[in-house]
Amino acid sequence: MIAAIKGRIKSCIKLTTVQVAERAEIDRTTLYHIEKGNGSVSLAAYFNTLRVLGLQDDFLKLAADDEYGRKLQHLSLIGNK
Repeated sequence: MIAAIKGRIKSCIKLTTVQVAERAEIDRTTLYHIEKGNGSVSLAAYFNTLRVLGLQDDFLKLAADDEYGRKLQHLSLIGNK
């Protein structure tokens, strides 16, 4: 996801990082942290950036129900009893 953000900013979107930050309503510093994969950035900032870059559908795919992940989560809960 981070690579997609960086690639989209750098190539086909033809927006400067300042323009992306302004359109996402975040600071340029926050966009820098997103590009670097900093985990302290809010999910809202990530989503707004993805929306500006036209990648919001990729984010929604991540949020889709992960049946396999849910099974693993349930197994780990059972193992803790």
